[in-house]
Amino acid sequence: MGKVLAVIPARGGSKGLPGKNILPLQGKPVLAYTIEAALNARTLDRVILSTDSEEIAAVGREAGVEVPFIRPKELATDDAHPTTVLEHAVTYLSETDGYDVDLVVTLQPTSPLRVAADIDDAVRLLQNNPDMDSVITVKEVGLPPYWVLKLDGKYLRPFVDDGTDYSLMRRQEMEQTYRPNGAVYVTRRELLKNRSVIFSAFSQGKTGYVLMEPIRSLDIDSRTDFKVIEAVMQRQD
Repeated sequence: MGKVLAVIPARGGSKGLPGKNILPLQGKPVLAYTIEAALNARTLDRVILSTDSEEIAAVGREAGVEVPFIRPKELATDDAHPTTVLEHAVTYLSETDGYDVDLVVTLQPTSPLRVAADIDDAVRLLQNNPDMDSVITVKEVGLPPYWVLKLDGKYLRPFVDDGTDYSLMRRQEMEQTYRPNGAVYVTRRELLKNRSVIFSAFSQGKTGYVLMEPIRSLDIDSRTDFKVIEAVMQRQD
């Protein structure tokens, strides 16, 4: 099998929760939880941190992860697409170390409750299914999308507007739906290079999935999220 590279993208700027990647969480930086899970995963050949911040890089090295470069500032803006960050990392390693990979695993540091087994399950699923071009971790959607409304001027309209009155249906009668939880993305190198996407489910590709339980699917985007995860960890101690 080809090499499997894990990239942990952690930029310095964050408007929702400043410094969230290195905030102390139960005695160690948020970033350290993802590094620990990655280093404990059995399916990863190499784990690197991609950051534009010397401070985050120092925290990463202290936690034991490789930091082969400091990410260019133009790839650390609010508008920078995740695929350009991954492509930069993969190309850098290929040109600098002659290190070419088959699978790229994206591990966002804002999912601190993800464990090594989640990573291994996703990587192995893609390795064992050559017809798939990507695998992601997902969680069940609590509110059926059929009950979601959108604005139409001063009125509310159903988001799924196919003539069915879904307000008359029970949740149990509706198809269960899922959404990415942001914890693990596994991408074939060809998909990243040729289509510039991390997974292809929205573009008629073949994306596999690993279902994660709601608690481990929690991620940090705001101060409230941070407090919720902190409370969960305290209860698990």
